[in-house]
Amino acid sequence: MTFTKNIIIQGQHGKPILTDVVYIKNNQPKPVIIFCHGYKGFKDWGAWNVMAKAFAEAGFYFIKFNFSHNGGTVHQPIDFPDLEAFGNNNYTKELDDLQCIIDWVCSNPEFKKEANRNNISLIGHSRAGGIVTIKAEEDNRIKKVVSLAGVSSFGKRTSTTGDLEQWKKDGVKYVLNGRTKQQMPHYYQFYEDFIANENRLTIKRAVSNLKIPYLIIHGNTDTSVFIEEAQNLHNWNPNGKLEIIDGANHVFGASHPWHSKEIPKYLDIVINKIISFITI
Repeated sequence: MTFTKNIIIQGQHGKPILTDVVYIKNNQPKPVIIFCHGYKGFKDWGAWNVMAKAFAEAGFYFIKFNFSHNGGTVHQPIDFPDLEAFGNNNYTKELDDLQCIIDWVCSNPEFKKEANRNNISLIGHSRAGGIVTIKAEEDNRIKKVVSLAGVSSFGKRTSTTGDLEQWKKDGVKYVLNGRTKQQMPHYYQFYEDFIANENRLTIKRAVSNLKIPYLIIHGNTDTSVFIEEAQNLHNWNPNGKLEIIDGANHVFGASHPWHSKEIPKYLDIVINKIISFITI
């Protein structure tokens, strides 16, 4: 198995996008999966590496990356050493980062022998469930899309959280990272960017307009993104497929750090459902 870590891709916003590529080399073009991590996540979080290997073993060309402004750096891609970058992140930057990765896959001749660039699927976890759905709706190179414990609205997470006037006055608000104990900054630009791009960033609009196969996977014990959000997504696109994983939480039994080579039970169920969905 070829597992190449921390490839540096130049982003559109002055910071690199660290990227991993995982596949079994056999000179046969394989379906491409691009995985996007969620809020306060990163490409090496928890069991994402063992998940990547599982998809590679199943015959996929698997790509995962750190969003350029998620707080990781070239020298420390895990966790959040660059809180200034984290505070300057927003949804459109994440969409631009994903665009850079798709463009890189489609234009790099090194992929030709091993990656089928005409068969690209996106998976987004949590907040990135919305990112991949919006990108899939606007980019016809994407053939299938998976929302994994994905959110159904960016608006309610942006414009109704806390005191907007105080946020504007202070220029920043902070959210505690329960694991690292860091106070994570969110600069007011996040709200301004959302308002300026609200139509594009409306997940309901994107989901309703999807013309490609769409899979929604959600655990029924998820306390971070409630199951009602998965039901919203399915209601907006009844042609999509909704899979409820009984007993699964927001991260499908994984945790960080994840030292085992074994895949958590619920995440294994998820992987098999995605493989079946993509290979149909």
